[in-house]
Amino acid sequence: MTYSLNHFSIRTTDLDATRVFYESVLGLTVGPRPPFPFPGLWLYNGDHANVANAMVHVIGIDKNDPEGLKRYLGDRDVSSLHGTGAVDHIALMTTGLEAMLAHLKRLGVACRERTVPAIGLHQLFLDDPCGLVVELNYPADEKTRLDARVAGAKD
Repeated sequence: MTYSLNHFSIRTTDLDATRVFYESVLGLTVGPRPPFPFPGLWLYNGDHANVANAMVHVIGIDKNDPEGLKRYLGDRDVSSLHGTGAVDHIALMTTGLEAMLAHLKRLGVACRERTVPAIGLHQLFLDDPCGLVVELNYPADEKTRLDARVAGAKD
């Protein structure tokens, strides 16, 4: 068997804040979503005509009418919805470290940075509004080139 990650889902009591985070920070866009019996949205990375591009499924919790969600996906205690529970984080491979760091600075979004030389990765760790950790992985040479440019500018 072979596998590939299709999407990840987030249950939230604040659908709007979650949408804004993934739109403004990662540049995802809201696209088509089946008419499920609960509120939510699908955020796409790419063409909305291809459902495989719907990489984040946001599941809204309607406190006034939770039955549709309960019947479809099962009930979960709202207190369990902050953080990642047993899932530690979601990681995405990408490029464009310098642009993302500038973008995060403009948005006022804090991140934690780590470099893993043994595997050639530079990582950014962000927290979404639900407390889910999103890891962005860049080629480590992007960090090396950025540091060299910054050091050259100081000279």
